[in-house]
Amino acid sequence: MKHILFGGDGFVGRHTAEILLDAGEEVLICDIAKSDLPIYQRARHTYCDITRPEQIEQVDIEPDDIVYNLAATMLHPIVKRAQRHDYFFSVDYHGAVHVIERMEKVGCKQLIQFSTDMVYGFAQRPRPLENDHPRVPIGEYSDSKRALEDYCMARRDAGLRVSIFRPRIIVGPGRVGILGSLFKLIRWSLPVPMIGNGRNRYQMISVFDCASAAVASARKGVVNGEFNLGSDNPPTVRALLGAIIRSAGSRSILIPTPAGLLKLLLRFLDRINLPLLVPEQFEIADADYVISTRVTRELLDWTPAHTDEAMMLEAYRRWRQSS
Repeated sequence: MKHILFGGDGFVGRHTAEILLDAGEEVLICDIAKSDLPIYQRARHTYCDITRPEQIEQVDIEPDDIVYNLAATMLHPIVKRAQRHDYFFSVDYHGAVHVIERMEKVGCKQLIQFSTDMVYGFAQRPRPLENDHPRVPIGEYSDSKRALEDYCMARRDAGLRVSIFRPRIIVGPGRVGILGSLFKLIRWSLPVPMIGNGRNRYQMISVFDCASAAVASARKGVVNGEFNLGSDNPPTVRALLGAIIRSAGSRSILIPTPAGLLKLLLRFLDRINLPLLVPEQFEIADADYVISTRVTRELLDWTPAHTDEAMMLEAYRRWRQSS
């Protein structure tokens, strides 16, 4: 048996591969990229674009293998509204379906699939949100993930075992994305605007905890279910940003903004194809948004080991070193 990681060169993939390799497992990484990573001293790599079924056909998948689909298009850089559907669905839905079709063709039944907590949309129940919360996506990115989840759930009836992971905002060293703009303001001691007053909690999850959850399911033979991934006791946005500012020795101050007016402006800019953020990023930015990891803990014997503050501080430190 081997572990096949589609998108394994990416942020979560490389850390998942490292855990598996350290445990003595055979790892095959399938990706359109091959970075200069230590994991390639022990893992195999094959070039594969999951939007191209003929390339997936060339991947050596056997019935007893475990497949991890970590390939995805991200929310950063910002894509114009008119292009967003095709941009996200091409990889996050159609590409993933190609992987599953190839698995079923060769009789492979074990899949670990990463989705997003953004499939929930606006909170319709008291927090923390459980994994049976209604899924009402508010943008094309989360809608592509919702569509893929539906497909995976339907394939369970045909014998597919699939763990669907719904992580909050994934943070950790080596990945900046939209946080780069925030880090620049802090580095230059400029004012840091917040959507709202910053007294809400905006939960995150460490990349290391994402990787450990994926491996926890694999070690149990891939557990059928939907699993939330989030940190314990997330701080308020104000407390989290304040900790980074203090640690950086910055003179930045936090500036609250009227969330309603700001979101009206962001929606308008989005409609005219001049987006600063996409709906998934700004619509719930002022909400107290925390998901429950109870089911993940109970079924996978998993607990998050890293706090939001520790991971953000490490991400900022690594960003400073590389910038």
